[in-house]
Amino acid sequence: MSTSAEAIPSELVGTWDIDPNHSTLEAVARYAMLSNVRGHFDTFSGTITVGQTLSESTVEVEIDAASINTGVEMRDNHLRSADFMDVEHHPKITFRSTGVEAAGQDRYRVQGGFTLRGVTKEVELDVQFEGIGPDPWGNTRAGIFARTTIHRKDFGANWNAVLETGGVLVGDSLKIELNISAIKRKTDQGTPETLTDASAESEAKTDAQS
Repeated sequence: MSTSAEAIPSELVGTWDIDPNHSTLEAVARYAMLSNVRGHFDTFSGTITVGQTLSESTVEVEIDAASINTGVEMRDNHLRSADFMDVEHHPKITFRSTGVEAAGQDRYRVQGGFTLRGVTKEVELDVQFEGIGPDPWGNTRAGIFARTTIHRKDFGANWNAVLETGGVLVGDSLKIELNISAIKRKTDQGTPETLTDASAESEAKTDAQS
């Protein structure tokens, strides 16, 4: 198992941009103490900066809170309200890492500040590195899965309704899961690798057929 002081393979060192078109960011909450409701955010961005060692590596993610999508408009509007995310006053949800450490073969723990409703709490992401490889459009991609659990009341989202049979309508715990496809920036440009018009059109066609 590697440690924060051990060197990272050179092909991983650099800045990786999360590709929102091929990534998902989901939240799962307990509903009526019987089932789970899953929602995802349609708009988010982020960068993963891999240094020479884990101690030099960082992760930053920014989420458009209003982009929550559970498939039910009335529920989504309630989640955007002051009862939950209060997107009018706090439009962004952010995560900024403060530390990265190895946790096994291709597994890592990433600590950082998670900000929701203007409140920042320390959380820890359990991260699984899925590998790297080229895509058909000249990009180098990395696959990453991460998860954590937060408690919404820690961020001032206290709304609930008591059930006639006992218990509450909405659980306090939120499971957050990220399935990330990240694109490595070209070192000679210092900017994200971009698709040409032709390759972008080809990618769109490929995605439509898959």
